[in-house]
Amino acid sequence: MAVYTSINRPQLDALLEDYTLGQLVDFSGIEGGIENSNFFVTLEQNGQQSDYVLTLFEELGQDEMPFFVELGQWLQARGVTVPHAIADRNGIALKQLCGKPAMFQPRFHGRHLERAQIRAEHCAEIGRALARFHLAGEDFYLKRQAQRGVFWWRRESQAIRHLLTPEDAELLQQEVALFDTLREQPFGLPLGIIHGDLFHDNALFVGDRLEAILDIYNAATAFLLFDLAIVANDWCSDDQGRIDPIREQALIRAYAGVRALSDEEKAAWPVLTRTAAMRFWLSRLIPWLGVEQSSRSGIETRLKDPAEFRRILLQRIEIPPMI
Repeated sequence: MAVYTSINRPQLDALLEDYTLGQLVDFSGIEGGIENSNFFVTLEQNGQQSDYVLTLFEELGQDEMPFFVELGQWLQARGVTVPHAIADRNGIALKQLCGKPAMFQPRFHGRHLERAQIRAEHCAEIGRALARFHLAGEDFYLKRQAQRGVFWWRRESQAIRHLLTPEDAELLQQEVALFDTLREQPFGLPLGIIHGDLFHDNALFVGDRLEAILDIYNAATAFLLFDLAIVANDWCSDDQGRIDPIREQALIRAYAGVRALSDEEKAAWPVLTRTAAMRFWLSRLIPWLGVEQSSRSGIETRLKDPAEFRRILLQRIEIPPMI
């Protein structure tokens, strides 16, 4: 269970005194997730019960949280359904519990799709939603550098080079250099607020309809097309890293139907799909090799196999995608 910080009923009752949401009926830890402690909380007010999610942030500090609190509320106000912090009776949305940043959010009741369940219709749904996410964030007044962006992957790819096979070390350096070459091009790719981690388990569906996009805590200012590439690599690939062109085209067409892609973005697409695969290959390699351990002392976290994104990267190299 992904609950790294336990809470008790008196603590929760005390926190709820700041709100006008109702009286505590029940709460329970939420299984799944790897970064935060999450709880389902049921409250009762005027004879009606409502469900919420309480999140305690284990990795992000109090000073980092305002960006995400403001972004969630900004997106929600513009019709993009994401978890967003609920303000207390004094208008304060970011709280503290057990010394950790904490906030109440609405609870959604959809379900995650398993990879084998993803069809072209689902890819079109997430494509339209991602485009709306990007458009809604165009005028967002805060910026944030990605925690695992270009400077990070330059540094970390060198740091683990000696732990890799010569072939993998060379492949990693090749892909880092490829993105640097793209950044040096005279044309500019649109920048904006990206989700940064919109894998299929960060979306909830009711039937075939997207209900909500989850986990905006990797959001940052970056190339919008990079975000679409992250989605394409995950939503449109099978367990062997092979890309389904039908799903990918459904994703791209739906996205472009909401936010048109420029000629420069179309030209950059083959590179950015490779860069997106490299980034997640690297971020999984580091803990897999034992280089970076969780900051949560004594807690074992689930490692994700980096080979998945190595296969996707090789697939993208072998068969360059086109828009």
